Amino acid sequence: MTRTAIILGASALIGLATLAHADEQAAIDGCINQIRTVTGGLGGEVLVSSFSEAGTNVTLRDSEGTIWECIGYSDGTVGDLRVNEEAGADDGEGAMAGASQTGDVQVRFAAGTTGATYSNSLGSGDAVRYLLGAQRDQLLTAELRGNSPQLDFIVYVPGGDILFESSQGGDSFTGALPENGEYAVEVFYNGNQGTSGSFDIVFEIN
Repeated sequence: MTRTAIILGASALIGLATLAHADEQAAIDGCINQIRTVTGGLGGEVLVSSFSEAGTNVTLRDSEGTIWECIGYSDGTVGDLRVNEEAGADDGEGAMAGASQTGDVQVRFAAGTTGATYSNSLGSGDAVRYLLGAQRDQLLTAELRGNSPQLDFIVYVPGGDILFESSQGGDSFTGALPENGEYAVEVFYNGNQGTSGSFDIVFEIN
């Protein structure tokens, strides 16, 4: 009787492990499908997944290098999907180990969300422009979280006029937008030559 009970117990554990693996895979597949929907077809490479009955946490990278954080469920649905671009690690002295992205970056909001966070590193004289399509009277929040006081940002309205400058108003902007169109949030670094500044910038539109 004891031997039979042990065998049955082992079989039950194997069954539970198989079920957990299937639930985790369903959650991962749901996250990948959601990324394809949001990005218009980009696939996702799974970097890390952590299974839980309450929801599987999945970190993925799409074919353009964007890092996504996702919470998926065993039925293939997604509870949360957001951009979390990792650019490297701060060395503690205002320099950033990792790639620097400059030029224009189109801000993408995951389906069902109103916010996104981007991480980056800029060298002396470098700048990056984050582009966001928005409508008049929507509320835009842009918050810069940097490792250097030499990091600043400017918010431009679609016509190119300045709406906000962090050098005068601080590292966080929240305001109603005056017109429809594509807004630009330009982040730049004015530190000494040979140094760099790293930052997260948080966007939200309501």
